Amino acid sequence: METIPDLRSCGGADAYLRGCASRTVLDVLANKWTCLILGALVPGRMRFGELKRRLDGISQKSLTKALRELERDGLLHRSVYPTIPPRVEYRLTDLGRSAAGLVWAIRGWAEEHLDEIVVARNAYDESSAREVQPVE
Repeated sequence: METIPDLRSCGGADAYLRGCASRTVLDVLANKWTCLILGALVPGRMRFGELKRRLDGISQKSLTKALRELERDGLLHRSVYPTIPPRVEYRLTDLGRSAAGLVWAIRGWAEEHLDEIVVARNAYDESSAREVQPVE
């Protein structure tokens, strides 16, 4: 069996290794709200309230946390306008647009294959339920 090389010694990242820092990026991108926020911002700038309405089911706390994390990671830019009350808009950075392309494709795949996944889940659940029936 061939051993997979550790790419860090060559200056690269290797997300399969426990200590690789790229896993923190994967954690951000794998978050459902991150995926949906990035997708929602593809058409252009949005205010907080618009995002909250677009992302049905997200809490204010979760949206705030996700937006701060995406801004910190350089995926979105937050603009504050000195009005009363202050107006805040969010837009994707170039890096954010790049990531949005990836998550947009995953979202599209999920929507396209939803029916197949539901059928597979139901079949699995039915099979599992039959296997655990107590024998009297």
